[in-house]
Amino acid sequence: MLERLGEIFAGVEARRDLRAVILSGAGSDFCAGTDISELEGMDEAAASEKAARGQEVCDRIELCGTPVIAAVQGAAAGGGCELALACHLRVAAAGGRFGLPEARLGVIPAYGGTQRLARAVGSGRALAAMLAGEEIDAEEALRLGLVNRVVEPEKLLSEAESLAQAVIEHAAPLAARACLHAVTRGARLPLDDALRLEAELFARLFSTADVREGTRAFLEKRKPLFKGK
Repeated sequence: MLERLGEIFAGVEARRDLRAVILSGAGSDFCAGTDISELEGMDEAAASEKAARGQEVCDRIELCGTPVIAAVQGAAAGGGCELALACHLRVAAAGGRFGLPEARLGVIPAYGGTQRLARAVGSGRALAAMLAGEEIDAEEALRLGLVNRVVEPEKLLSEAESLAQAVIEHAAPLAARACLHAVTRGARLPLDDALRLEAELFARLFSTADVREGTRAFLEKRKPLFKGK
């Protein structure tokens, strides 16, 4: 599954016609994470390779340039939680829960969870999840800003589609990509460098037809017709 996700998001990265992507689980859970039987007997070299592969896939999701919405039902545990954290926006079903229980197996999260969860909810709450096994339920996730919306399970996909539609209707295609670039890349930089990146992206957009169309449509009080150019 992890390898297939990497292939899919490599394809997403190569396409400019996509305006939003929804990632959801096929069953009652979003994703329960790694098959624990895979870890038994794994040596240090194999573990290093596994971590690198998982981080590469999560990075590919986060940096793909298209808004990715996680529709989280049931458990997003371990590597599944890390997949959800790599997405840009998250909608959770009531009863959904996020957890990083790896320490009870004698290991730690390795697909970026130690970093992304701490940055999303603060180090104290993230460490409580990792060290004490405290799950974050959907309502707390909403309060912490980890998810954008919480809905009844039967409305999960329609709510994720509604959020995707809001992104499509609100943000010009190139502006959406620039916002994602500024936030995801900027989070990895010192503040001064991130501010320079923001200014560069802002200026670069002024060579596009979309900026002219967006400002003109606003002044003419009509809906803009963006072409992503």
